[in-house]
Amino acid sequence: MDIASRINELKKRSNAIILAHYYQNAEIQDIADFIGDSFELARKARDTGASTIVFCGVHFMAESAKILSPDKTVLLPAPDAGCPMADMADEEAVRALRRQHKDAAFVCYVNTSAAVKAECDVCCTSSNAALICSSVPQKEIVFLPDENLGDFVASRVKDKRFILYKGFCATHSRVTVDDFKRAREAMPDAEILVHPECRPEVVKLAGFAGSTAQIINYIKQSPNKAFIIGTEQGILHQLKKQNPDKQFYILSPKLICPNMKKTTLNDVLNSLEHPNQFEINIDPQVMERARKSLEKMLELVRQNSK
Repeated sequence: MDIASRINELKKRSNAIILAHYYQNAEIQDIADFIGDSFELARKARDTGASTIVFCGVHFMAESAKILSPDKTVLLPAPDAGCPMADMADEEAVRALRRQHKDAAFVCYVNTSAAVKAECDVCCTSSNAALICSSVPQKEIVFLPDENLGDFVASRVKDKRFILYKGFCATHSRVTVDDFKRAREAMPDAEILVHPECRPEVVKLAGFAGSTAQIINYIKQSPNKAFIIGTEQGILHQLKKQNPDKQFYILSPKLICPNMKKTTLNDVLNSLEHPNQFEINIDPQVMERARKSLEKMLELVRQNSK
Protein backbone atom coordinates (compact mmCIF):
# COMPACT_ATOMS: atom_id res chain seq x y z
CA MET A 1 0.00 0.00 0.00
CA ASP A 2 1.40 3.43 -0.93
CA ILE A 3 1.64 6.29 1.54
CA ALA A 4 -1.41 8.15 0.23
CA SER A 5 -3.60 5.05 0.48
CA ARG A 6 -2.36 4.34 4.00
CA ILE A 7 -3.09 7.96 5.02
CA ASN A 8 -6.63 7.74 3.66
CA GLU A 9 -7.20 4.46 5.49
CA LEU A 10 -6.00 5.89 8.83
CA LYS A 11 -7.93 9.09 8.25
CA LYS A 12 -11.21 7.19 7.95
CA ARG A 13 -10.39 5.03 10.96
CA SER A 14 -9.57 8.09 13.09
CA ASN A 15 -12.48 10.27 11.89
CA ALA A 16 -9.85 12.76 10.76
CA ILE A 17 -9.59 15.44 8.09
CA ILE A 18 -6.45 16.92 6.57
CA LEU A 19 -6.14 20.69 6.22
CA ALA A 20 -3.38 22.25 4.14
CA HIS A 21 -2.29 25.84 3.75
CA TYR A 22 -1.83 27.24 0.25
CA TYR A 23 1.93 27.46 0.89
CA GLN A 24 2.37 23.73 1.50
CA ASN A 25 4.10 21.46 -1.01
CA ALA A 26 1.93 20.28 -3.91
CA GLU A 27 1.83 16.66 -2.68
CA ILE A 28 0.38 17.85 0.64
CA GLN A 29 -2.21 20.06 -1.03
CA ASP A 30 -3.25 17.17 -3.25
CA ILE A 31 -3.98 14.86 -0.32
CA ALA A 32 -5.80 17.49 1.77
CA ASP A 33 -9.56 17.58 2.33
CA PHE A 34 -9.48 21.38 2.49
CA ILE A 35 -6.94 23.92 1.26
CA GLY A 36 -7.00 27.53 2.40
CA ASP A 37 -5.35 30.31 4.35
CA SER A 38 -4.68 29.94 8.04
CA PHE A 39 -7.85 31.27 9.63
CA GLU A 40 -10.15 29.86 6.97
CA LEU A 41 -8.72 26.44 7.82
CA ALA A 42 -9.20 27.02 11.55
CA ARG A 43 -12.87 27.68 10.89
CA LYS A 44 -13.08 24.55 8.74
CA ALA A 45 -11.66 22.62 11.68
CA ARG A 46 -14.33 24.08 13.96
CA ASP A 47 -17.22 23.40 11.58
CA THR A 48 -16.32 19.88 10.49
CA GLY A 49 -17.72 16.78 12.14
CA ALA A 50 -14.26 15.23 12.27
CA SER A 51 -12.83 14.63 15.73
CA THR A 52 -9.18 14.77 14.61
CA ILE A 53 -7.65 17.63 12.61
CA VAL A 54 -4.36 17.08 10.79
CA PHE A 55 -3.14 20.62 10.19
CA CYS A 56 -0.47 20.91 7.51
CA GLY A 57 0.91 24.34 8.22
CA VAL A 58 2.94 25.99 10.96
CA HIS A 59 2.55 26.04 14.73
CA PHE A 60 0.42 29.17 15.22
CA MET A 61 -2.08 27.89 12.64
CA ALA A 62 -2.57 24.61 14.46
CA GLU A 63 -2.94 26.57 17.69
CA SER A 64 -5.72 28.68 16.15
CA ALA A 65 -7.53 25.52 15.13
CA LYS A 66 -7.22 24.17 18.66
CA ILE A 67 -8.46 27.44 20.17
CA LEU A 68 -11.61 27.32 18.04
CA SER A 69 -12.02 23.54 18.51
CA PRO A 70 -10.90 22.80 22.08
CA ASP A 71 -12.66 19.44 22.19
CA LYS A 72 -10.98 18.13 19.03
CA THR A 73 -7.56 16.57 18.61
CA VAL A 74 -5.36 18.84 16.51
CA LEU A 75 -2.18 17.35 15.05
CA LEU A 76 0.76 19.24 13.55
CA PRO A 77 2.63 16.73 11.35
CA ALA A 78 5.81 18.84 11.35
CA PRO A 79 6.13 19.91 15.01
CA ASP A 80 9.20 22.05 14.30
CA ALA A 81 7.40 24.10 11.64
CA GLY A 82 7.30 27.51 13.27
CA CYS A 83 6.86 31.07 12.05
CA PRO A 84 9.76 33.49 12.58
CA MET A 85 7.40 36.46 12.47
CA ALA A 86 5.12 34.98 15.13
CA ASP A 87 8.19 34.32 17.27
CA MET A 88 9.17 38.00 17.12
CA ALA A 89 6.37 38.89 19.54
CA ASP A 90 5.87 37.39 22.99
CA GLU A 91 3.45 38.03 25.81
CA GLU A 92 5.98 40.00 27.87
CA ALA A 93 6.53 42.42 25.00
CA VAL A 94 2.78 42.95 24.70
CA ARG A 95 2.43 43.58 28.44
CA ALA A 96 5.23 46.15 28.30
CA LEU A 97 3.53 47.94 25.41
CA ARG A 98 0.24 47.92 27.30
CA ARG A 99 1.88 49.81 30.15
CA GLN A 100 3.05 52.43 27.65
CA HIS A 101 -0.20 52.69 25.67
CA LYS A 102 -2.97 52.20 28.20
CA ASP A 103 -5.75 53.64 26.03
CA ALA A 104 -4.84 51.82 22.82
CA ALA A 105 -6.55 48.88 21.19
CA PHE A 106 -4.17 45.97 20.81
CA VAL A 107 -4.75 44.29 17.46
CA CYS A 108 -2.75 41.15 16.74
CA TYR A 109 -2.35 39.49 13.39
CA VAL A 110 -3.45 35.85 13.35
CA ASN A 111 0.24 35.05 12.77
CA THR A 112 0.91 35.10 16.52
CA SER A 113 1.12 32.55 19.28
CA ALA A 114 -1.83 31.71 21.51
CA ALA A 115 -0.02 33.44 24.37
CA VAL A 116 0.18 36.70 22.41
CA LYS A 117 -3.45 36.47 21.29
CA ALA A 118 -4.37 36.07 24.97
CA GLU A 119 -2.79 39.46 25.73
CA CYS A 120 -4.52 41.34 22.91
CA ASP A 121 -8.00 42.79 22.45
CA VAL A 122 -8.79 41.48 19.01
CA CYS A 123 -7.20 39.38 16.32
CA CYS A 124 -7.19 40.06 12.57
CA THR A 125 -6.26 38.41 9.29
CA SER A 126 -4.59 40.04 6.31
CA SER A 127 -8.02 40.01 4.63
CA ASN A 128 -9.90 41.83 7.39
CA ALA A 129 -7.16 43.83 9.17
CA ALA A 130 -8.36 47.19 7.83
CA LEU A 131 -11.97 46.40 8.74
CA ILE A 132 -11.02 45.34 12.27
CA CYS A 133 -8.85 48.40 12.89
CA SER A 134 -11.52 50.77 11.62
CA SER A 135 -14.16 49.03 13.78
CA VAL A 136 -12.51 49.25 17.21
CA PRO A 137 -13.58 52.34 19.15
CA GLN A 138 -10.10 53.40 20.25
CA LYS A 139 -8.28 56.04 18.23
CA GLU A 140 -4.87 54.56 18.96
CA ILE A 141 -3.95 51.07 17.78
CA VAL A 142 -0.95 48.95 18.66
CA PHE A 143 -0.62 46.57 15.71
CA LEU A 144 1.57 43.49 15.92
CA PRO A 145 3.69 41.73 14.94
CA ASP A 146 3.96 42.57 11.20
CA GLU A 147 5.11 46.13 10.60
CA ASN A 148 4.59 45.84 6.84
CA LEU A 149 0.99 44.70 7.13
CA GLY A 150 0.48 47.38 9.78
CA ASP A 151 1.77 50.04 7.40
CA PHE A 152 -0.60 48.74 4.70
CA VAL A 153 -3.56 48.96 7.10
CA ALA A 154 -2.57 52.40 8.41
CA SER A 155 -2.55 53.74 4.84
CA ARG A 156 -6.21 52.71 4.58
CA VAL A 157 -7.45 53.57 8.07
CA LYS A 158 -6.36 57.18 8.25
CA ASP A 159 -8.47 58.27 11.24
CA LYS A 160 -6.48 56.11 13.67
CA ARG A 161 -2.98 56.49 15.10
CA PHE A 162 -0.92 53.32 14.67
CA ILE A 163 1.97 52.10 16.78
CA LEU A 164 3.61 49.37 14.70
CA TYR A 165 5.54 46.51 16.25
CA LYS A 166 8.89 45.88 14.54
CA GLY A 167 8.16 42.39 13.25
CA PHE A 168 8.19 41.09 9.69
CA CYS A 169 7.73 38.00 7.53
CA ALA A 170 11.17 36.66 6.70
CA THR A 171 9.89 35.39 3.35
CA HIS A 172 7.84 38.31 2.04
CA SER A 173 10.25 40.96 3.26
CA ARG A 174 13.01 39.49 1.06
CA VAL A 175 11.31 40.91 -2.04
CA THR A 176 12.85 44.21 -3.16
CA VAL A 177 12.02 46.97 -5.61
CA ASP A 178 14.79 45.62 -7.85
CA ASP A 179 13.02 42.24 -7.92
CA PHE A 180 9.85 44.04 -8.92
CA LYS A 181 11.57 45.99 -11.69
CA ARG A 182 13.21 42.86 -13.10
CA ALA A 183 9.88 41.05 -13.20
CA ARG A 184 8.17 44.02 -14.85
CA GLU A 185 10.89 44.27 -17.51
CA ALA A 186 10.77 40.53 -18.22
CA MET A 187 6.95 40.39 -18.45
CA PRO A 188 5.63 43.90 -19.16
CA ASP A 189 2.10 42.71 -19.95
CA ALA A 190 1.61 40.65 -16.76
CA GLU A 191 -0.30 42.03 -13.80
CA ILE A 192 1.65 42.05 -10.52
CA LEU A 193 -0.13 41.00 -7.32
CA VAL A 194 1.56 41.01 -3.91
CA HIS A 195 0.82 40.14 -0.31
CA PRO A 196 0.78 43.13 2.11
CA GLU A 197 3.45 41.40 4.20
CA CYS A 198 5.85 42.62 1.49
CA ARG A 199 7.80 45.84 2.06
CA PRO A 200 5.70 49.03 1.64
CA GLU A 201 7.78 50.23 -1.30
CA VAL A 202 7.01 46.94 -3.11
CA VAL A 203 3.30 47.02 -2.22
CA LYS A 204 2.96 50.54 -3.61
CA LEU A 205 4.24 49.43 -7.02
CA ALA A 206 1.88 46.46 -7.36
CA GLY A 207 -1.36 46.49 -9.28
CA PHE A 208 -3.08 44.67 -6.43
CA ALA A 209 -2.20 43.88 -2.83
CA GLY A 210 -4.17 41.41 -0.77
CA SER A 211 -4.24 38.24 1.27
CA THR A 212 -3.63 34.83 -0.24
CA ALA A 213 -7.36 34.21 -0.62
CA GLN A 214 -7.92 37.69 -2.05
CA ILE A 215 -5.18 37.14 -4.64
CA ILE A 216 -6.80 33.85 -5.68
CA ASN A 217 -10.26 35.43 -5.96
CA TYR A 218 -8.93 38.44 -7.85
CA ILE A 219 -7.30 36.22 -10.48
CA LYS A 220 -10.45 34.12 -10.92
CA GLN A 221 -12.41 37.25 -11.81
CA SER A 222 -9.74 39.01 -13.85
CA PRO A 223 -9.87 38.96 -17.66
CA ASN A 224 -6.07 39.16 -17.74
CA LYS A 225 -4.15 36.08 -18.82
CA ALA A 226 -0.71 36.63 -17.24
CA PHE A 227 0.14 37.31 -13.60
CA ILE A 228 3.28 37.84 -11.54
CA ILE A 229 2.65 36.58 -8.02
CA GLY A 230 4.30 38.24 -5.02
CA THR A 231 3.62 35.73 -2.28
CA GLU A 232 4.92 32.29 -1.25
CA GLN A 233 5.33 30.10 -4.32
CA GLY A 234 3.11 27.30 -2.97
CA ILE A 235 0.09 29.32 -4.09
CA LEU A 236 1.01 28.63 -7.72
CA HIS A 237 -0.18 25.02 -7.43
CA GLN A 238 -3.79 26.03 -6.80
CA LEU A 239 -3.68 29.00 -9.18
CA LYS A 240 -2.63 26.74 -12.06
CA LYS A 241 -5.23 24.10 -11.20
CA GLN A 242 -8.04 26.65 -10.93
CA ASN A 243 -7.03 28.74 -13.94
CA PRO A 244 -5.59 26.43 -16.62
CA ASP A 245 -5.99 29.10 -19.30
CA LYS A 246 -3.78 31.61 -17.44
CA GLN A 247 -0.05 31.98 -16.96
CA PHE A 248 1.68 32.52 -13.61
CA TYR A 249 5.17 33.63 -12.67
CA ILE A 250 6.72 34.13 -9.24
CA LEU A 251 7.88 37.68 -8.47
CA SER A 252 11.08 36.49 -6.84
CA PRO A 253 12.77 33.09 -6.34
CA LYS A 254 13.22 34.20 -2.71
CA LEU A 255 9.51 33.63 -2.05
CA ILE A 256 9.92 30.23 -0.40
CA CYS A 257 8.99 29.69 3.25
CA PRO A 258 11.21 26.89 4.60
CA ASN A 259 8.85 26.19 7.48
CA MET A 260 5.87 25.73 5.17
CA LYS A 261 7.89 23.24 3.16
CA LYS A 262 8.76 21.01 6.12
CA THR A 263 5.64 18.86 6.02
CA THR A 264 5.95 15.62 4.02
CA LEU A 265 3.57 12.76 3.30
CA ASN A 266 5.57 10.66 5.74
CA ASP A 267 4.96 13.31 8.41
CA VAL A 268 1.22 13.18 7.79
CA LEU A 269 1.29 9.40 8.00
CA ASN A 270 3.34 9.45 11.20
CA SER A 271 0.95 11.91 12.83
CA LEU A 272 -2.00 9.60 12.16
CA GLU A 273 -0.08 6.54 13.35
CA HIS A 274 1.25 8.21 16.51
CA PRO A 275 -1.14 11.10 17.28
CA ASN A 276 0.07 11.63 20.86
CA GLN A 277 3.47 12.71 19.55
CA PHE A 278 2.01 15.42 17.29
CA GLU A 279 -0.91 16.78 19.30
CA ILE A 280 -1.25 20.51 19.96
CA ASN A 281 -1.95 21.36 23.59
CA ILE A 282 -2.46 24.83 25.04
CA ASP A 283 -2.79 25.91 28.65
CA PRO A 284 -6.59 26.12 29.26
CA GLN A 285 -6.45 29.65 30.72
CA VAL A 286 -4.34 30.93 27.83
CA MET A 287 -6.65 29.22 25.35
CA GLU A 288 -9.75 30.80 26.87
CA ARG A 289 -8.26 34.31 26.76
CA ALA A 290 -6.94 33.78 23.22
CA ARG A 291 -10.38 32.61 22.11
CA LYS A 292 -11.84 35.95 23.19
CA SER A 293 -9.46 37.73 20.81
CA LEU A 294 -10.52 35.50 17.92
CA GLU A 295 -14.21 35.71 18.81
CA LYS A 296 -14.02 39.50 18.98
CA MET A 297 -12.70 39.50 15.44
CA LEU A 298 -15.56 37.29 14.26
CA GLU A 299 -18.05 39.53 16.06
CA LEU A 300 -16.72 42.67 14.33
CA VAL A 301 -16.79 40.94 10.95
CA ARG A 302 -20.42 39.89 11.51
CA GLN A 303 -21.42 43.40 12.57
CA ASN A 304 -19.92 44.88 9.44
CA SER A 305 -21.51 42.34 7.11
CA LYS A 306 -25.07 43.28 8.07
